[in-house]
Amino acid sequence: MSQSSSDDFALARVPSSARRHWFGIAVQRFGMVGALAQFLIGATLGYGMNFATAFLAILLGSLLVELIMLAVGIIGQREGLNTSLLARWTGFGDIGAALVGLAIGISLIGWFGIQSAISADSLNALLPGVMPSWAWSLIFGLIVTAIVAFGFLGMQWLANITVPLFLILVAWSVTSELSRHNFADLLTGPAPGPSLSLIAGAGIVAGGVIVGAIITPDMTRFNRSGSDVVKQTVVGVSLGEFVIGLAGVLVAHGARSGDIVAIITSSVGLIGLIIVVSGTLKVNDWNLYSSTLGVITFVHTLFGVRLNRLWTTVIFGVVGSILAAAGILGKFTDFLVLLGVVFPPIAGIMVAEYFVVKAFRGLLDQRGEDETALPETAPRWVPATLIIWAVSALVGHFVTWGIPAVTSLLLSIVLYVIVGKLGLVRGVGVAHTSKIEVSA
Repeated sequence: MSQSSSDDFALARVPSSARRHWFGIAVQRFGMVGALAQFLIGATLGYGMNFATAFLAILLGSLLVELIMLAVGIIGQREGLNTSLLARWTGFGDIGAALVGLAIGISLIGWFGIQSAISADSLNALLPGVMPSWAWSLIFGLIVTAIVAFGFLGMQWLANITVPLFLILVAWSVTSELSRHNFADLLTGPAPGPSLSLIAGAGIVAGGVIVGAIITPDMTRFNRSGSDVVKQTVVGVSLGEFVIGLAGVLVAHGARSGDIVAIITSSVGLIGLIIVVSGTLKVNDWNLYSSTLGVITFVHTLFGVRLNRLWTTVIFGVVGSILAAAGILGKFTDFLVLLGVVFPPIAGIMVAEYFVVKAFRGLLDQRGEDETALPETAPRWVPATLIIWAVSALVGHFVTWGIPAVTSLLLSIVLYVIVGKLGLVRGVGVAHTSKIEVSA
């Protein structure tokens, strides 16, 4: 639904009376992290690392994303704002926040393609010879597109069934593999595939969760205190990363493969593949739904044009399906590495602006006694921020030492603080809150 009045727009700010207990949000966070993608990341690590190195890679990658989640999550909790709104007053301005939404939308289309490809391989294994995997990719992607375009209620119904089934599948896979192998051998044995470095592994782990880390305020705005943010993050993310990720490592060692379809087939057979297909169906509907909203907001902010949600969903669903058919699953590692350098600077800029530079903090502090009020204006765009974002991402991508995600994150903080203290962080133009439309 779209709202264009300032009163409706103000509802995006969560008052104290609407805050919730941290445990319920921690469960949601676990559900986001403990999904098929995390199992696939664990299998990727397990195929190229021994168990101890994979454990350390998950630890380092998890610590990085948890620090990002805590930093931006506490800002979201204090201000009661979701990520797209918060970014307007934490360094990015109106246009910059729309670009953040666009980046998130594009990344989710990539995830859509990857998970469609997994389902296509599963369907090809279930029904060998019926049609090639690329054709299954197109069919599966278009089915998800139809669900999102016409059946929003079906998305929730599907979630209630597939999420518990997927957790059962993971437990079943691990139990099956452990029953056929010596547990000590799985823990101490060498990597079954080509070697993967610790730095690369940590970057893959960070890249797998980094988009979720950036949008942490979407959840933490419902928390009652900063300590709640800490508890839900540590519990939800740690369980998701280590339980699901290490399960993927173990089954990759047991099956001696990084191919998620081969792993599931060898562990639990055709029933497991059916669960994988239904599970990716559930994840992919939200990937497509969220990416569509991000693109719609971007186009409206820059050009004042409100795209039709139905047709935008169809177009992006077709694009994601084509990516799946073209073989994006084969570029899974490269995709995660790219996410791991593009998104950390967003968090770095937000944290540096909110806690150190405070160029726009005064606008956030103007709400007075009305907890649901928003600042009347926001900077239209902030040139220095966009330059810092681009430079930090490029340095993280091309500099070969250290963990790329850490490099891009720390560089963005340092650059923003320096430029801010020099008085070069300035907004250009003014965006009036009452004229902004938000999709809720």
